[in-house]
Amino acid sequence: MTLPADALLALVERAERLLDRLDAVLPHPPQAPDWGASIAFRYRKRGGSGRLEPVRHVATIRLADLKEVEPQKERLVRNTAQFVAGRAANNVLLTGARGTGKSSLIKACLNEFAPQGLRLIEVDKADLVDLPDLVDLVAGRPERFVVFCDDLSFDEGEPGYKALKSILDGSVAQASDNVLIYATSNRRHLLPEYMRENLTYTHTDDGEVHPGEVVEEKISLSERFGLWISFYPFSQQEYLAIVAQWLRHFGVDEARIDAARSEALVWALERGSRSGRVAYQFARDFAGRGEG
Repeated sequence: MTLPADALLALVERAERLLDRLDAVLPHPPQAPDWGASIAFRYRKRGGSGRLEPVRHVATIRLADLKEVEPQKERLVRNTAQFVAGRAANNVLLTGARGTGKSSLIKACLNEFAPQGLRLIEVDKADLVDLPDLVDLVAGRPERFVVFCDDLSFDEGEPGYKALKSILDGSVAQASDNVLIYATSNRRHLLPEYMRENLTYTHTDDGEVHPGEVVEEKISLSERFGLWISFYPFSQQEYLAIVAQWLRHFGVDEARIDAARSEALVWALERGSRSGRVAYQFARDFAGRGEG
């Protein structure tokens, strides 16, 4: 039986609408953004498809703003300089105490090396499953890309864990030479560790201790980062030095900086931390009050 022309046309239109709806929910590889719009981009996932969005207001923090982390700064700057120059460089895991400048140091490196072609792509851990697509997207670009994963940690069985592990090492489709992974975490091994896992350790007759398979698996991801940079809680003197640096940044004169020491210590005591973040927050509050 042959359908009338109008019925056939209606059927085609219905099929096209159905295909449009399917196309909207099916995953698609990310499309290239306007690379000239920013030096930093965020990967965002909506409706199963991801896109790179330019960051309109990039943090203006500079390397000179970061105090009391000189050894960590030197190592990350050296690695980033090698990478930007096209020489061999490592993926980096920055771990340690909260608020000590791990993320700020990466942002400061971006600002330092952006004129030489460094770009940053921030990816949430939930979206790391799309990391291979992102690597393919930038593989032919002349810029050098740092894929930035902030506050990275995984629970058991999360899919992003395996995707990151494959890109870092051991995958046939490894990252191109214009991509590095920089990640920050409060956990050295990126996965939760439980008391029961101590039972998997084995002991030899001469007293050596060897971790079991569960522990080895948890260590294996962090070991794939070629460079580990550790951060530690600040002493009182270091905390006050950071406070003074931020107060100068906000234009506070030296006399008021000296007068602010006791207030800064009380502020840290109330917050239960002498971190760089707490020092910055105090400096903003103190400077914002003005002379009064």
